[in-house]
Amino acid sequence: MRRVRYKGKHPRRFEEKYKELNPEKYAGDIEKIIKSGKTPAGMHRSICVKEILEVLDPKPGETGLDATLGFGGHAEELLRRIMPGGRLFGIDIDPIELPRAALRLRALGYTDKEFIFRQINFAGIPKMLADAGGGFDFILADLGVSSMQLDNPARGFTFKWEGPLDLRLNPHRGQPASALIKKISEKALEKMLFFNSDEPHAEIIAKVIHENRDKISTTKALADIIKEALSSKASAGSRDAITTSIRRTFQALRIEVNDEFSALEQFLRNLPICLKPGGRTAILTFHSGEDNRVMKFFQDGLEAGIYSDISREPIRPTPKECFDNPRSKSAILRWAICAPQDHLKEKR
Repeated sequence: MRRVRYKGKHPRRFEEKYKELNPEKYAGDIEKIIKSGKTPAGMHRSICVKEILEVLDPKPGETGLDATLGFGGHAEELLRRIMPGGRLFGIDIDPIELPRAALRLRALGYTDKEFIFRQINFAGIPKMLADAGGGFDFILADLGVSSMQLDNPARGFTFKWEGPLDLRLNPHRGQPASALIKKISEKALEKMLFFNSDEPHAEIIAKVIHENRDKISTTKALADIIKEALSSKASAGSRDAITTSIRRTFQALRIEVNDEFSALEQFLRNLPICLKPGGRTAILTFHSGEDNRVMKFFQDGLEAGIYSDISREPIRPTPKECFDNPRSKSAILRWAICAPQDHLKEKR
């Protein structure tokens, strides 16, 4: 099959970037892109890998869970450290990216004895306890949207390219964002923008979206309508500030479409019964709505004796990592260690 043709010296559209989308064949080109501080299309650069490995301290023979498999970068590093004799479970809700990550890890030599993958939401991890022998030695959750999802216009996660306004992590379930905004009331939309992303111009944005709801079916249409509305308001600030408001709007819609906060809270409630006594968990968040929930659950768990220790301060990517991978800048890592309590064993 012939590759997609493009005009100019370098491809710009996602589907035209044939070298980046075929890293095995063009490894040298991929390395150059990464060294320039960019993420190749169709790939994801794992964040805080060194810090996560220090926190989780995976050892040979242990059983772990990567609750948000994504590209499989964290999973690859975890697998290396639990061999020989270890097992890693990898789950993801995305039916498009999950099999790709699984194939990549299989190609590295990990069979279904060492690496087991399932397509489920991380809120449902108790379903895996029997297969895991009653509990996990460590659990990782990276709550960020992957670069593969962001970069592909067909997934509708970004306003940088024209695409359907979808935003679903599993495009086969639920309703896309374009359908949501046609049904939701203006007041509910305003509350959603403020609650999900702390958008200061929630009232203005909700009003303009509601007024144009039947015209908004693509990412660009939504971004253009918000930009036009805020450009006429002196209070909206600079062009960068308007872009940030557009980004927050997409974030708020994505959280709502995927019911992300409810899933996260269920995951956090399930963690203690899914970890073995002394088990470790690390959670990587990317905005305050996620981080505040993780911090509160960990603090409450420490006070209740569920956790023996938690991170006192957030762990952030190093300045070098932020420079090398700009998408890591908003990341916050927190950890907790499950206490060896009898009441936890009873709950199991």
